[in-house]
Amino acid sequence: MARTKQNKSKLNKKNKKLKYYNAFNFLFVRPILKTKVFEYFNYDIEQAFHVNEFELREICDLNRLNYPEDYLIRRDMTDLDGYFKRAFEDKDVKILTFEDEKYPPLLKQIPDYPLSLYYKGDLDTIDNNYNLAIVGSRNATSEALSVVDGIISEFKNSDLTVVSGLAYGIDAQAHKSAIENNLKTVAVVGSGLDIIYPKANKNLFYDIIDKNGVVFSEYPLKIRPIPSNFPQRNRIVTGMSKGVLVGEAKIKSGAMISANLALGYNRELMCIPGNVLNPNTSGIYHLIKNGASIVTKAQDILDALNWEIQTQELKIPFDNLNDKQKEIFEIVSNEAKTFDEIMQKTNIDISLVMVILTELEIQGLIKQSNNKYFKCVN
Repeated sequence: MARTKQNKSKLNKKNKKLKYYNAFNFLFVRPILKTKVFEYFNYDIEQAFHVNEFELREICDLNRLNYPEDYLIRRDMTDLDGYFKRAFEDKDVKILTFEDEKYPPLLKQIPDYPLSLYYKGDLDTIDNNYNLAIVGSRNATSEALSVVDGIISEFKNSDLTVVSGLAYGIDAQAHKSAIENNLKTVAVVGSGLDIIYPKANKNLFYDIIDKNGVVFSEYPLKIRPIPSNFPQRNRIVTGMSKGVLVGEAKIKSGAMISANLALGYNRELMCIPGNVLNPNTSGIYHLIKNGASIVTKAQDILDALNWEIQTQELKIPFDNLNDKQKEIFEIVSNEAKTFDEIMQKTNIDISLVMVILTELEIQGLIKQSNNKYFKCVN
């Protein structure tokens, strides 16, 4: 009986803590302020929540933060039990706090780490030892998507965890390629976990959860994906990762925000080079000129991060291709081509070209996207 009461007391204490962690997520102020309040009270979440005006002003002065005039008013209006119930209306949603063993250790190193994160998926499958963030343009070219797919494919069946933001383009490709190659993947979103954004990635959202991945969010249920949420989302993607690989990025883009965060957080910054005439590479070459590592294959990532991961080397089975198949494959190897562009570069009969393209697709050597064909591997 005594042990039962003791266990019940521990459970009540834990649930009380969780309510305070959860309540902080409903105080919509800058993450850095919540972090500094938390640290001021030596990581005691209950004391941090009950900060008084004098203490809050001292915290702001010490950290050169603007004093939030309405912070204490909104804090005092917080319904701990009501917000806790609201946060977990979806029974699949769980919460990971700063105190949990599974909290990503690298994320604790950034100055504005989240005190807690909501998540869906199997957290036990993510060990955080080899987290690689992959970010880039939402309007990525087929060439960039192909290169990202090829690089991730070289890590097939390894311990790599691909971290990204579930956006269109490079993000979505990174998650898809991870799943296809039996890798763990983590998505960090800029809305509540009941609002899938963009809607086109709904199936991918559930694929990540169903296939031993995790979707994280700093935001409670019903919080919509407003623009200001995404830079905050990016700090989590970057913060929990050892390195950041940028696919394509314009000078002014979300991917460049992640790149700058990587530099500020002392993360390894890596870039995939691309066609200099492509506007999406303007940010890439800016980063390379300023010291970012160049990545064209998996080994480049391993070298940059000083990782030792057993990877599966991908080789094109040229011995199994006839001369005409080799010719078509070579045409699309360096740059994606439309069917008409392929026909302009070969004397092969049109009907045979169509057959060869189909054969190469079946063998997994090329893919078709946006009416262009491109190779799948490097």
